Amino acid sequence: MNTPQVTPWPASVSPTESTLRQLCADEGLDPYQWSNGPHDVYQAHMHTYDKVIYVVRGSITFGLPDLGQKLTLKAGDRLDLPSGIVHDAVVGAQGVVCLEAHK
Repeated sequence: MNTPQVTPWPASVSPTESTLRQLCADEGLDPYQWSNGPHDVYQAHMHTYDKVIYVVRGSITFGLPDLGQKLTLKAGDRLDLPSGIVHDAVVGAQGVVCLEAHK
C-alpha cells in the first residue's frame, strides 16, 4: 500500500492559485477548486483513484485512522493521497479553498 505524502510549501509567502494551477499543469493534472466553511467535517471514506490536493487558502487536517496519523495542510501545501486510503478531514477555523486533481 502506498502512503499519503505531504509536501509543505517551501516559501514563507503563500502561493497564488494561479501558481498552484501551473504546478498541476506542469504534471499534466487538471485541477478543480472546492471549498468548505470553518470546522466543516468529512467522515471517514476512501476513493478508487489517486488524488492530489493543494491548499490555496485556509487549512484542513486529514485524519488517517488506519495509519494513526493526522496531516494538517495550510496554504501551498500539497497532499498526494493514494487510492484506497481511508481518510477523514476537519476544516480549520478560517475555512479552506483547495485545488484537487485525480491521477
